[in-house]
Amino acid sequence: MAAPQSTEWRTVCEKFRLAQELSEVESRKDPANNPFRSKYTARDLLKEILCSLKKINIEEGETDNEAEGESRQMVDGEPGSECGKACTGDSPAGLRAARLAVVQYCLGLNHIETEELSAGEQHLINCLKLIDKCTTTRENVSLFIQARDGQPPLDLQDYFVLEGEELSQREKIRSRFEMAYTHTLYYLAQVYKNLQQYERSGQYCHSTLQRQLEYKQFVPLEWAINAATLSQYYITKTRYMEARHCLAAASVIASLAGEIPSEAAAKESDAECEKREELLQKRSEIARCWIKYCLNLMQDAKKLLEDNIGELDLDRQEELKRARRNEEEDKEKGRKSAILFGSSDTFDSICSLEEKVSSMLPLDFEEARSIFLVGQSYVAQAEEYFAMDGHVTDHIEILQDHSALFKVLAFFEQDLERRCKMHKRRVDLLEPVCKDLNAQYYLLICRQLQFELAETCYEMMDLKLAVSDKQDQPDVHTIKKFNHLCSSSIKYYQMFLDSIRSPEGKFPEKLEDDLLRPALVAKFRVARLQSKLISSNLATQLENLNHSLESYSFIVQYCEENPEAKKAVETELELSNEMVSLLPLKINRIRSKMASCK
Repeated sequence: MAAPQSTEWRTVCEKFRLAQELSEVESRKDPANNPFRSKYTARDLLKEILCSLKKINIEEGETDNEAEGESRQMVDGEPGSECGKACTGDSPAGLRAARLAVVQYCLGLNHIETEELSAGEQHLINCLKLIDKCTTTRENVSLFIQARDGQPPLDLQDYFVLEGEELSQREKIRSRFEMAYTHTLYYLAQVYKNLQQYERSGQYCHSTLQRQLEYKQFVPLEWAINAATLSQYYITKTRYMEARHCLAAASVIASLAGEIPSEAAAKESDAECEKREELLQKRSEIARCWIKYCLNLMQDAKKLLEDNIGELDLDRQEELKRARRNEEEDKEKGRKSAILFGSSDTFDSICSLEEKVSSMLPLDFEEARSIFLVGQSYVAQAEEYFAMDGHVTDHIEILQDHSALFKVLAFFEQDLERRCKMHKRRVDLLEPVCKDLNAQYYLLICRQLQFELAETCYEMMDLKLAVSDKQDQPDVHTIKKFNHLCSSSIKYYQMFLDSIRSPEGKFPEKLEDDLLRPALVAKFRVARLQSKLISSNLATQLENLNHSLESYSFIVQYCEENPEAKKAVETELELSNEMVSLLPLKINRIRSKMASCK
C-alpha cells in the first residue's frame, strides 16, 4: 500500500500509531476515577488526523477537488457521493476513502468503548458507506469485515505506512491473508463435521494442519493435540498410514514445547509447576492416541485372520501375506505423497518416528509383537500423568487398553502355554484395581473389570482344557490349576451378576437393554464352568451339576418370559435348552452311583 513521503504524512502516521497505543495499551492503566482518559486523548488525535487527511495529496498530479470535497464531508460526519462506484479501491481517491474509513472506524470503536453507543454507531455507518463507494480491494474488504464485527486479515495500521516500509508491510499483509485462509479451512472442517460429512471435515482438518506448519502459525502443544485427534478419525477409516503420520508429527511437534521440568523445579516455581503439568498431560494424551493406534491395527488384523471359532486361519494368513507383498509398497508410495506434514526442520524427525512402527496390518506373531511393544511403551508414558491417584477413570481405561493389547497379541501366539501366560498378565493388571475400586462410585467400571476378569479366566480355562486333552491323564497340579481358573471365572461372573441385583438382593425380572446379553452370557458361562469343575467326590460332582442346571434353566425361563431376549442369545439359548434336557440324566446317574455305594 503506497504512502506519500512528507513531513505532514509522517506526522499523521505517528499520530495514528499513538492513538492506537493510547486505546489498546495506555487505557489499561487509566485511574478508576477517570477510566476513559486515554480513550479521549486518542479521540482528539483521530479527529486531528481527519482534518489533516484532506490537506494531503496522495499522489503527485492528483486533482485536489474531489478528495477535498470528500474529506470535508467526512469531517462533518457524512461521506460524499462524488466517488460513486467509479472510484476504484486501489486508486489514489480509493486509498483516500479507505484511510478516511479507517479513521471513522476507529472513532466509532472509541465512542462505543466510552459508552457513547449512538455516536459510535454513526461513525461505523459512515465507515461502511465510504467503503461502499469504492470497488473492492483486499484492503477495503478487510476493513469492511472489521467494521461488521469480524476479525480481518489486515491490520488497520497498514493504512498508515511510511515510504520504504511497504515491502516488509506487504509481507506481513500476505502472512495475515494466508492465516485468514487457514482459518477458513479450519471453519470449513467444523461446518462439515456438524453436517456429519466426516470425510470432507477430515480433509479440511488435514489441510489446516499442513498450512499451520508451512507458515509457522501454530502453538506446538495445541497443534500436536489436533494432529493426534485427527489420527483417531483415520483409525476409524482403517487408514493407518495417515494415522501414523499424524501421530508421529504430533509427537515431534509436541517436543518443540520444551523439556518437562523436573519435580524439584516444579516445587520451587509455580510457572514451572504449570508447565510440567501441561506438558505431562498433553504428551500423555498423545501417548494414549498411539496406544489406540497399535491396538486397533492389531484388532483389525485379527478380524481378517480369524476363522469361525475365533482362531487363527493359517490358509487365510498365507493368502494375505502373498497379496501384501504385491500391493502394499506401491499403495503406500502413492498415498503418502498427498498427506505429508512437516517443514525442513521437522520432516526427518517425523519420518524417523514413523519407521519405528508399521502401518500395515500384522499377519503373524513377530509383526504383531513389534506393534505390541510400541503400544506398551506408550502405556508407560500415558501413565506418567494419568496415575490412579487423581485420574481414576483415565488410568483404568489405559489399563484396559494394555490388557486388550495382551489379548490380541495372544491371538497370534500358537503355543497354548505362552498364550495362557499372556492372559495371566491381563489378570495381574486388572485384578488389583478391581479389588480396590469402590463400586458405589464406579459401578460401570467395576462391572467392566469384573466381566473382563471373568472372561480372561474363562479363556485360560479353555486353554488349560486344550492342553490337558493332549495328555493321557492330567496330573494333580493341572487339575488344581484348572479348577482354580474355573472358580475364579465363576467368582467374577457372579460379582458382575450380583451388581445387577437390587439393594434387597433381588435379581431384576426384566434386564435393561445394555445388560441383557452380558448378564445372560455370564449366566451361561457360569453354568458351563460349574459343569467343568473336576472332583473325585460324587457329592461335590452332584452339587456342581445341580448349580449348572439351575443356571441353564434360568436362561431358558428368562427367554420364555421375555421372548424379545431370544435374539440376543440365540446360540447360548440353544445350548441351554440341550443342557436342561441332558443334565438331569447325568445327575440321576451320579445319584444312582451314590446310592449303590451306601
